[in-house]
Amino acid sequence: MHWNVGLFAPIRDFVETLVHPSAQQDALTAARHRSFIAPRLLGSIVALASFPIYLIARGTPTTIELMVFAWLVFPILTAYFLSRTGRYESAHALSSLALTGLVTAVAAMTGGISSFAAIWLVVVPLEASLSASRRVVATASTLALAAAGLLVFLDVEQLLSPQSAIAHSSLAALGIVSATVYAAGVALGAEALTRTSFWLLYAEEDRYRLLARNMTDTITRHGRDGAVVFVSPAGETLFGARISDLRGHGLFDRVHVADRPAYLTALGDAAASDEARSVEFRVRREGVDANGTLTVEFVWIEMRCRPLNHAAIDAGMPGNREVVAVSRDITLRKQQQQDLEEARLEAERANAAKGRFLATMSHELRTPLNAIIGFSEMLKKEDELRLDAARRQEYAGVINDSGNHLLAVVNGILDISKIETGNFEITPESFQPAQVVVGCCDMLALRAREAGITLEKIVGDNLPEIVADKRALNQILLNLLSNAIRFTDRGGRVTVSARAEATRMTFVIEDTGVGISEEDLARVGEPYFQAESSYDRRYGGTGLGLSIVQGLVRLHGGDLSIQSRIGEGTRITVSLPLDCERARPSKPRRAESIVSALNAVSQAANKAVALRVEKGASRDRSVRDDRAVKKSA
Repeated sequence: MHWNVGLFAPIRDFVETLVHPSAQQDALTAARHRSFIAPRLLGSIVALASFPIYLIARGTPTTIELMVFAWLVFPILTAYFLSRTGRYESAHALSSLALTGLVTAVAAMTGGISSFAAIWLVVVPLEASLSASRRVVATASTLALAAAGLLVFLDVEQLLSPQSAIAHSSLAALGIVSATVYAAGVALGAEALTRTSFWLLYAEEDRYRLLARNMTDTITRHGRDGAVVFVSPAGETLFGARISDLRGHGLFDRVHVADRPAYLTALGDAAASDEARSVEFRVRREGVDANGTLTVEFVWIEMRCRPLNHAAIDAGMPGNREVVAVSRDITLRKQQQQDLEEARLEAERANAAKGRFLATMSHELRTPLNAIIGFSEMLKKEDELRLDAARRQEYAGVINDSGNHLLAVVNGILDISKIETGNFEITPESFQPAQVVVGCCDMLALRAREAGITLEKIVGDNLPEIVADKRALNQILLNLLSNAIRFTDRGGRVTVSARAEATRMTFVIEDTGVGISEEDLARVGEPYFQAESSYDRRYGGTGLGLSIVQGLVRLHGGDLSIQSRIGEGTRITVSLPLDCERARPSKPRRAESIVSALNAVSQAANKAVALRVEKGASRDRSVRDDRAVKKSA
């Protein structure tokens, strides 16, 4: 029956208002309530409205006719009962009871089991079938059979009056026709419910297909023991397995062993409580790469689960509830979190390294500056202190050494800054590397002897010439040899060697010093980093030497490798191409004059100190000469 247009629209709206609020939450339940209320309400109203017309046509009604018209009130009462309580099965049971009682009474008064009304007992279970409840159908069938048995018993025992046994053909025909019409109405109601159920099911399946085919999240249903009962199609992509392989304990078998307790705990908590649970775990996912090779990886999954079976709550068995879960891939988010954590740790390490660097630099800068300021003030007060020429010469030497040390520190800072920004300028030229190695060893020979260290050089006579920045190579070897001497105890050995290998020139600096720990070895050479060990501050230094070496080697297109063990020494290998002009990476070249300016300032300061010392020495000689002349006079 269509209620959408025309005359039935007001009736439809009125019936909608009679549907119980609890039934309006579900479309199928609301349709069942409407199919129960509407025909009973409409039929009863039409029949009661025709009662006056029937009285005018027939006159005074008989007892049977009054019973029939009285029965028409019961459908209205059952419809009202359903409207107020929402108890669909109970309303059907009451309707079956009312119909059975009326049919039994009419049949008993019109011939018993052979009455025209007896056939209506067949309609009772048919009407109850609309309830879609086995319990209601069984109750209605029992009522109909009991009524038929009662009529048979009355006939056998001859308890019916002779007048009631008379069967009129017209009444029999009326009973058959009315039963047929009523059964047809019941059949139409059943068809309407079936059609409504079909379209609702189709709409539900359509919504499910829409979600299942387009939603990337996976929906799983878990039984009371945690086994997977249902997996949405997206599970094949998420878990890299067929749906059939994930059912049962297939999903659990793919969970990482370390995450299985958390996985089971979340499902158990969701089943035991009325609250949702969330858990993150790793799942083994299999796939095929571009080459057709089977790949296995672990991906991070976030699963949100909640209880599904609310009937178990009412039964007092919360632990028996099933669980529905929504899972999604969060591997990218986990990787981003890991990257952020590593970046945070790296920032903390860099900050700590800068702090250590500033502490070291403050020491390296304050010490020579204190010497320069202190000894220069003493030179300013040379008349009061009566400094002789030897003492002034000593002070000038200290000032000169301190100035050179400051210049070296500043040069190191500028060099590492220019290397980091790509502004360090190198000037390639062709030269003999053996001369550079020998020159560096000669420059550090005195320091090695004073430290009690043997300095050896192994350089062949047939080394080919290389194209590189001679000044940069000299700085590389001086920094590495200085570090080797600084970190080698008295009686140790430092060896430098050079050899040609195909298209590369290899320099090896090896010492028997204190060595570097494995933890610090991975970070040695980073700017602002100094190895934290027993040797770092005992031997002094700014910690920039190896960073500068690494940057200069990289500018030449070369490689640097370090091998070291605590207490056994360190071996550093520098490999440079024979022609760095072709091999080195392209860098923007920009003229830098800061270092040369500082060198000029330092040289001018040294000359000024030397002139001052010479002037003071000349004055001392004049004073001594005057005293000698006076003494002789």
